[in-house]
Amino acid sequence: MDETGWMVFAEIAGKRGHRWWLWVVVTADTCCYLLEPTRSAAVPINHLSGAEGILSVDRYTAYKTLGEQIQRAYCWVHVRRDFIRLGREYVRCRVWAEDWVERINHLFHLNHQRLEARSRRESFSIEDAALRDALGVMAGERDNLLSSTSLHLAKRKVLESLRHHWEGLTLFVDHPHIPMDNNEAERRLRNPVVGRKNYYGSGSVWSGALAAPTFTLLQTLLINHINPQQFLMAYFEACAHNNGKPPEDVDSYLPWNLSEEQKASWKYDVERPP
Repeated sequence: MDETGWMVFAEIAGKRGHRWWLWVVVTADTCCYLLEPTRSAAVPINHLSGAEGILSVDRYTAYKTLGEQIQRAYCWVHVRRDFIRLGREYVRCRVWAEDWVERINHLFHLNHQRLEARSRRESFSIEDAALRDALGVMAGERDNLLSSTSLHLAKRKVLESLRHHWEGLTLFVDHPHIPMDNNEAERRLRNPVVGRKNYYGSGSVWSGALAAPTFTLLQTLLINHINPQQFLMAYFEACAHNNGKPPEDVDSYLPWNLSEEQKASWKYDVERPP
């Protein structure tokens, strides 16, 4: 899950300004966008009410209020950015920060090696042990440095954040299907963000309420390897045959309910996108 700013140029009672938020929730077969006037914790709480599982997120505080039913897998890319930023802002800390960036890069490499070996039990065990050892060494070095009273304050800040979020940062170890980063959600926000830069957002509440489900439909189709143009043409043709109304069996148009013939006919060609 992730979120980004979105402008809605309409006057809303009780709301100051035009800044809204476009949230995205990505699963294995869906991509849902939520346009909300707030960035508060109420959005993920309401959307994920009753849900259980693991949510891949950044360290934004809104995600930390979801309760015990949802575990938060924090993004290592954001941790990596902490050290990159530290090296840029403090010249005397640059070499130290670059060393930590390399350690994080090594974790990504080890996890990649581990995932490559998932189908080979013995090889997976070896790679899994290597990853766990590297994380153990990193945690030990982190705690050793934090015990020093002479540690630079900027270094202490990033290391304390690393320790505070460690449980969520290491969830991927016991759950190999969980990515180490939240890049998938960020990628799914990229197209709306490019659009936002071109047309600045939505001119009214109704247009924003149309934009979010449209993004949802298109991206969900792409996740399921379905050509949006061909899908929409077939759906609108079905509406035309039904006197301009949605077809009675509208649920049959959900990507996971399509027939094998429909999937083959509307297959999204990655090499030649619509």
